[in-house]
Amino acid sequence: MSVVPAEVLPSGARSGPGQVRRAAELGPPVRLWPSLAAVYRAQLSRARVARIPLLFVATFQSVGIAVMMRGVVDSGPEAQAVVAGSSVLVVAYVALNLLSQYFGQLRASGGLDHYATLPVPPAAVVLGAAAAYASFTVPGTLVTAVVGCVLFGLPLSNLWVLLAVIPLAGAALSGLGAACGLLAPRPELATLLGQLGMSAALLLGVLPADRMPGIVLLARDLLPSTYGVEAYARTFGPDPDWAAVLADLGVCAGVGVISLAVATRAYRRAAVR
Repeated sequence: MSVVPAEVLPSGARSGPGQVRRAAELGPPVRLWPSLAAVYRAQLSRARVARIPLLFVATFQSVGIAVMMRGVVDSGPEAQAVVAGSSVLVVAYVALNLLSQYFGQLRASGGLDHYATLPVPPAAVVLGAAAAYASFTVPGTLVTAVVGCVLFGLPLSNLWVLLAVIPLAGAALSGLGAACGLLAPRPELATLLGQLGMSAALLLGVLPADRMPGIVLLARDLLPSTYGVEAYARTFGPDPDWAAVLADLGVCAGVGVISLAVATRAYRRAAVR
């Protein structure tokens, strides 16, 4: 075996500490927003097949509850609570029920391993899936609100407030739904938790608050969707208290940040197992 002096080697064939360091350098870190947009588009196209049944079930259920309550409630603050609660119930159905089932099945089937191999941050996976599922609630929520206002004779002038209620309440409930699906040891338990959450949103959000006992009112205050219901219900009056509306929306936003952070941490924990 012959030894060739380093001086006669081509400059590109030489190796040194600087070249080793350059070869070991990693690429730039993946940014959150492009990854979030990619996951959102992928989830949106995946769920597009089930969009019509999803919209029909969520909307039909909420409109049916509003029609049923029309025989019990006439007008006033009780009617405002029924319409607002029925509208936000569409968001709760998707965010709590369907999203907990999705992540529960994804964890049980090993689908998280696929996302773990992708160069996307964990927050992008959770936020992208939550945003895609929440997008399907917009038409159903608006239809329920319009039908409810017509049934109870409420004004439609402040219907635009739902454009803020849907994403903020959806973020809070989606974080809870995703956390239930990722933390539940079995998919059946994730489905049960999602159903219980949706039932709580139905009973505590649609029924008038002044007819509830004290301990139930405490549970109602702990439910994030309550503040979305209150924010929309306050806009039906002749002179809405916009400061209170913003405060309720701020609570939804704060709970959304916390719940999505918990869901992201739960995703990291479930993905490395």
